[in-house]
Amino acid sequence: MELGGAGTLLLAVSVTALIFLMTWINSNKRKNMPPGPTPLPFIGNILQVNNKELPQSFLKLAKVHGDVFTVQLGTRSIVLLHGYDTVKEALVDNADVFSDRGTIPTVQRIFQNFGIIFSNGERWKVLRRFSLSTLRNFGMGKRSIEERIQEESQYLMEEFRKKKGSPCDPTFPLTLAVSNVICSIVFGERFDYADQTFLSLLETMKETFKLVNSAAVQLLNSFPNFIRYLPGPHQKLFQNIKKIQAFVLEKVKEHEKTLDKDCPRDYIDCFLIKMEEEKNNPNTNSTLGTYLFL
Repeated sequence: MELGGAGTLLLAVSVTALIFLMTWINSNKRKNMPPGPTPLPFIGNILQVNNKELPQSFLKLAKVHGDVFTVQLGTRSIVLLHGYDTVKEALVDNADVFSDRGTIPTVQRIFQNFGIIFSNGERWKVLRRFSLSTLRNFGMGKRSIEERIQEESQYLMEEFRKKKGSPCDPTFPLTLAVSNVICSIVFGERFDYADQTFLSLLETMKETFKLVNSAAVQLLNSFPNFIRYLPGPHQKLFQNIKKIQAFVLEKVKEHEKTLDKDCPRDYIDCFLIKMEEEKNNPNTNSTLGTYLFL
């Protein structure tokens, strides 16, 4: 019994010491950070925010701690800006300083700092410049894109005619039409509304967006070094990303076989041509493979 009592006492002392250690580490991390609610060891301020009503939770914290404050979600510290004037000062008046994206564990694992949306610095500037120029050449922001939209609208109308005037939810057919306009620019082709590969891709993307906003993925972002090894819905997210990557890679391989450098058909062709032009340039930012398309 004495040994058991000593073991219990040792365990209690160890847990208490660990809590104090975590509290000390957190306080040191926040020394140069804006003020904010005091975080608890391990979980931070998770109990003080409502995941389903984040804007309202942050609004309440801003009233207490000011327009610039720190919140700790799990092991990650996040600085929040509240109010028009504060956001304008950061993102407009000091746009260059705040141009980089923050590191999100899930995003970092998937994109590895590649792509138009989640890259930073000079790589992002080059990709953005190239993409805007290419998309404009294919009609984005111009009257010429109307031809693609008008063509797709005919297929959409035919889909509605199949309903023969009966009530229906137009959301899905409209999604197919918009997706096809995008596909015509990126892949150089549209897909039939009954194409199973196309439907499967859209379903996978829809499920992926839901997973990104799920509690499991939010926990992964808060405790990346621990949750990533556990089974759960968040593992499905990475499986879906692999499916999307496989689809894009297949399209890229098809384009490589039929590429005509003098007559690019779509965004992928232009990207492949750019990669070839700069393959010997050590400073190139174009050899980023399919990450650009995700």
